Amino acid sequence: GGEAGDAGILNAYISIARDGIITIQSKCPEIGQGIKTSLPMVVADELDADWKDVRTEQAPVDPRLYGAQFAGGSFSTPMNWDPLRRAGAAGRAMLVTAAAQQWGVPAAECTTSAGKVLHKTSGKSLGYGKLAEAAARVTAPDLKTVTLKDPKDFTIIGTTRPGVDSPRIVKGIPMFGIDAQLPGMRYAVYMKCPVFGGTVVSANVDEIKAIKGVRNVFIVNPSAPTGLPDGMQMGLIPGVAIIADSWWIANKASDSLKVQWNEGEMAQQSSEGYAATAAQLAKLPPQVTIRSDGDAKTAMASAARTVEAAYHYPFVYHATMEPMNSTASFKDGKLEIWAPTQNPGAGRTLISKTLGIPEQDVIVHVTRSGGGFGRRLGSDFMVEAAYLSKLQGEPVKLLHNRTQDLQHEYFRPAGWHNFKAGLDANGELVAFTDHFVSFGGVSDVPPSPPGAPPAAPIPGKKFPRFNDSADMGATEFPAKYVRNLEFGASMMESGVPTGPMRAPGANALAFAFQSFLDEVAHAAGKDPIEYAIGLYSQERVPSPPPPAGGRRGGGGMGFPMAGFDGKRAIAVLQEVRERSGWATRRSQLPKGTGMGVAMYWSHLGYFAEVAQVTVAPADGSVKVDKVWVVGDVGTPIINPGAAENQVQGGVIDGISQALGLKVTLENGRIIQTNFHEYPLLRMNMAPPVEVHFLQTNNPPTGLGEPSLPPALPALCNAIFAATGKRIRNLPVDTALLKT
Repeated sequence: GGEAGDAGILNAYISIARDGIITIQSKCPEIGQGIKTSLPMVVADELDADWKDVRTEQAPVDPRLYGAQFAGGSFSTPMNWDPLRRAGAAGRAMLVTAAAQQWGVPAAECTTSAGKVLHKTSGKSLGYGKLAEAAARVTAPDLKTVTLKDPKDFTIIGTTRPGVDSPRIVKGIPMFGIDAQLPGMRYAVYMKCPVFGGTVVSANVDEIKAIKGVRNVFIVNPSAPTGLPDGMQMGLIPGVAIIADSWWIANKASDSLKVQWNEGEMAQQSSEGYAATAAQLAKLPPQVTIRSDGDAKTAMASAARTVEAAYHYPFVYHATMEPMNSTASFKDGKLEIWAPTQNPGAGRTLISKTLGIPEQDVIVHVTRSGGGFGRRLGSDFMVEAAYLSKLQGEPVKLLHNRTQDLQHEYFRPAGWHNFKAGLDANGELVAFTDHFVSFGGVSDVPPSPPGAPPAAPIPGKKFPRFNDSADMGATEFPAKYVRNLEFGASMMESGVPTGPMRAPGANALAFAFQSFLDEVAHAAGKDPIEYAIGLYSQERVPSPPPPAGGRRGGGGMGFPMAGFDGKRAIAVLQEVRERSGWATRRSQLPKGTGMGVAMYWSHLGYFAEVAQVTVAPADGSVKVDKVWVVGDVGTPIINPGAAENQVQGGVIDGISQALGLKVTLENGRIIQTNFHEYPLLRMNMAPPVEVHFLQTNNPPTGLGEPSLPPALPALCNAIFAATGKRIRNLPVDTALLKT
């Protein structure tokens, strides 16, 4: 607030101080996606504020005031665009009413501009700070009927504004979860069994307690799981906690910890074993059918040509720069926690369940997150800190070291696709099948939409029961666009915790499907962009069956594929063709350099991307020269500079995954320990990413995720163009590209 504090609180989002400083609450967690800037921009523009007078704060967690407060699924913009415009417009109407009452004129004669109410007839004007107290007493208008601005009158929306926290971040001012400090705080590390699902038999507790600065050592073996039904809401799992006077002491003491673990059956599982099982399952008929249109078997048998290929992608780790942490204080039966969480409501519920206290006695303070990517939708790190504070009877900051962070989370699951395509004499795609091998099981219970109660079993029927984020929906492209199509799945059990990662499902499926469709285009002797446009130009199965295969097919985070529009897909492909100089690539590019393309729709965003790569023949190393991106996420782009940053980050994230990222399971444990074994893309390897947006007459959608998925197949298709060698397994094995 400004001078003399807030003179007027207009609604849950807007408070105004007497000096005209406007404080706007940002309801959703800030994880680097820029939402703490863009959402207040929406409120401020409809309020007709001057942005220089606006300050933003992270809103308290209060579902009664703010509804859903989470960061995930690129949903913050589509979920909040209209409600936040109305909140801003309501504040503007209250200020106008207050001014009109003061001047004794009709409100209809008053206008607003840059933080002032104006009465043009008399020439009077009043700043919002002078009106705030009176405006706060005005009856709030009905949000459904407030007058919204004509978009042509926006003054803040559609203009680039720097991140509101950027000056503090650059100066190193504490604001992340890892920075939280409380008086009398202790520090904790929490060591878990290297094998997923293992329990503690014994530990050298007394020896660790004797280390100077160590306050306590706790063996934690919950008698029952404390997690919630949602797979990513892992609760308290067995482990040994070390509480000390500093985090360095606690972490150093963990090096001397000797634990006898009961590793359980999971110790028999490995990445190698999964791959062998997947290969065996691929030879058998699929256990379940996800979708069946026409007669794929007959159409395939009569096709002029068939194309077959098997694709695989590995487990990957979220790799947030800030490892998981929370700072908790349990006192007098109540818990207060400071956490970099994407999902504070779920965290509060899980803490309440674990500690056995009412939810209203859990206060969650959302800090800024040093990266999220879906990992912080889980709440295990919050529960650990809360539980340890209760055990210790003092405030406790829990912080995972990098190895703990890497080896004990939920992972983007691996998957295997066995594709076959049938082409007619003209190269048209007339049949398409995929036998998808994934993690989970088979059930007689059909899948339910997100949030719906479980469906009743159907005896004699088989449905896939996918592990979290391991699924493929019945609507995955080219479903609906090929007359004869069959998606089947076979499942294998796994004890590896899995969960959503930036563009869940789409980040893996785009690589497999869009790479294989490039193979199909080449087999047909067609230009890949022309071939894709031909496919998208006509829905050949206009009435699809309801999805039978999972939550995130095609759209991600439960967005239905029914919203997909082939015309928008074609438009971004045509634009990226022009922007990248695609038509002249063969005559312009030297030997060993190639261009590849992919288009994917996820989280309501349409993205077409062209990558240009150069492959060194001596060692097969891949240099990404440039990526061109065209996106359609509706209109307006709220904060264009930040939007461009999000797209560039998503593309670089995708390239990073393609070129180097995987985690490997041996004897039930992850073998990678730190970034030297998990090589993220370095700055000197990051290519220029040229971003363009098509301004279409559709409401604005989110941008944290949809640019990532097509980056992987565009890159891999470019490698094929440069070398003639197909990348069907991630990450790229450069040894295979040597000549």
